[in-house]
Amino acid sequence: EKVHALFGAYFSSVTNTASQVAERMGIPFVNAESSSPALTERGFKWFFRTGPHDGHFSLAMFDFMRDFEKKRGVKFKSVAILNEDTQFGADSAKVQEELAKKYGYEVVAKIPFRTATTSLDAEVGRLKTANADVVLPSLYTSDAILLTRTARNLDYNPKAIIAQNAGYTDPRFVTEMGKEAEGAITRAPFAMDLAVKKPLIPVINDMFKKLSGGRDMSDVPARALTGFLTLADAINRAGSTDPGAIQKALRETNIPPDQLIMKPWTGVRFDEKGQNAGVRAILQQLQGGSYHTIYPFELATKEPIYPIPAWSQRK
Repeated sequence: EKVHALFGAYFSSVTNTASQVAERMGIPFVNAESSSPALTERGFKWFFRTGPHDGHFSLAMFDFMRDFEKKRGVKFKSVAILNEDTQFGADSAKVQEELAKKYGYEVVAKIPFRTATTSLDAEVGRLKTANADVVLPSLYTSDAILLTRTARNLDYNPKAIIAQNAGYTDPRFVTEMGKEAEGAITRAPFAMDLAVKKPLIPVINDMFKKLSGGRDMSDVPARALTGFLTLADAINRAGSTDPGAIQKALRETNIPPDQLIMKPWTGVRFDEKGQNAGVRAILQQLQGGSYHTIYPFELATKEPIYPIPAWSQRK
């Protein structure tokens, strides 16, 4: 039963309730996908996260803004934060507001809304009025699609969009929006276009395509695979299905970067809070209907498009 619960906890959606149950039961909970910073700030001893949290991701966004200013000789003065109202969106908005103040950007609008809403007309109207230099959306797929369509319908033309992953890296968003979302930037822990610099990516992707009906690996499957293999590695090293032995093995995890498909991660090794200290975030931009890595600049496969073309200029 404990082995079943261990794997069940891994595959379940990360919620406070699920992780609290695992903590009370003394069962290792390995999470790969959830990005709320709060999950590793509770002093839990049985919770381990292999992927980045919104703090890591948001830091990469603001580092990009600062470095892009130097690279292009532009100046960003203000940001607008748009977020859906679940824990993901609320935590993301909180971190971004804190970082905006730290980096010296004015938050001219902070707009939460109910997730899976049927209209964003009012929110887009507020974004137009605020006229921020950079828009920071934290949205799931249906909301990201709705925002794009509403911006087009209301002729809202932000100069830069830097999204908090989620809906913006869902293959369905790219398929449905395509060039309509041209220029949108999103943070990510994984990018297929880095395969030329990470030989393991095409090997794993070929296996994935055979099981997915020809679809290439994307962000979420890559994170899930990394988490699952980390857990399997710990079980193998523990030589036991005893939860305490697996917990100890997880604490001693030290997977080198050449055994990961995640670039530019430096490996998997957990800090005292259970957070992988080897995570690194990248930024991608939708260009020509597909995403390309644009940051860190030394890993870029495309130069960033800035500003985003206005709707009237798109063909």
